[in-house]
Amino acid sequence: MLYVILGKDAPGALQVRKRVRSLHLARIGELAAAGRVAIAGPCPVEDSPEPSPAGFSGSVIIAEFDSLEAAREWIAGDPYVTDGVFESWEVRPFIRVLP
Repeated sequence: MLYVILGKDAPGALQVRKRVRSLHLARIGELAAAGRVAIAGPCPVEDSPEPSPAGFSGSVIIAEFDSLEAAREWIAGDPYVTDGVFESWEVRPFIRVLP
């Protein structure tokens, strides 16, 4: 089943985000290589396709996991959680309707 993971950035987390981004992307890359990522990416603070000094408000990942608990365990081990980029996060079941 698909699950949506919503991470909310901590205030001032941009430098930590930059520092651990490669680790975070490698981890998501493993899911993507297994065909389990529907979509993933950051939410910029400013309405712009280019990152700005304002940074990001958080991130969204929609991916396939065996269970809600498995999705929660996966994000709990992500560098954005363990290194403090996200001040909070949640996981919800997701049903794709379109496309």
